[in-house]
Amino acid sequence: MIFSEEQLNKVNAIINRYPEGKQKSAILPILHLAQQQGGGWLDVSSMDYVASLLNIKPIEVYEVATFYSMYNTKSVGKYVFEVCQTGPCMLNGSDDIIKYIEDKLSIKKGETTADGLFTLKVVECLGACGYAPMMQFGKTYREHLTKEKVDSIIEECIAKAAANN
Repeated sequence: MIFSEEQLNKVNAIINRYPEGKQKSAILPILHLAQQQGGGWLDVSSMDYVASLLNIKPIEVYEVATFYSMYNTKSVGKYVFEVCQTGPCMLNGSDDIIKYIEDKLSIKKGETTADGLFTLKVVECLGACGYAPMMQFGKTYREHLTKEKVDSIIEECIAKAAANN
């Protein structure tokens, strides 16, 4: 993976937000750019490239990419369901929602459907405890989840995928 000139301009603008010698502070937004270019995930060569841009060791990038759930270090489906599994969501039925999604899509946590459409991830707190159980789907939250709402989200994704083909 190599960034285009336009993307490198974005990278340099991000790095320039931070004081001299603190370029590592730019790691999160640059990893987002790399993940976007990489089809939703970061392979080792992409992470190594980010390390070279920031003039840091590759292990420093791996540590960040594997710590935060917002980064995927393996291929994911077109639609990623990130279901919160912390206390408030659990108390409000997130375990049942996770199990329902697993059964509905015939996948387990961390897996992708055979058609490449869906990936199911469980994540720690997404900061919307008052709306539990909830999940992040793309850049939006889906809240007060029920089986019916999950069915509707899946149907919405299938319809979008069909319209884009």
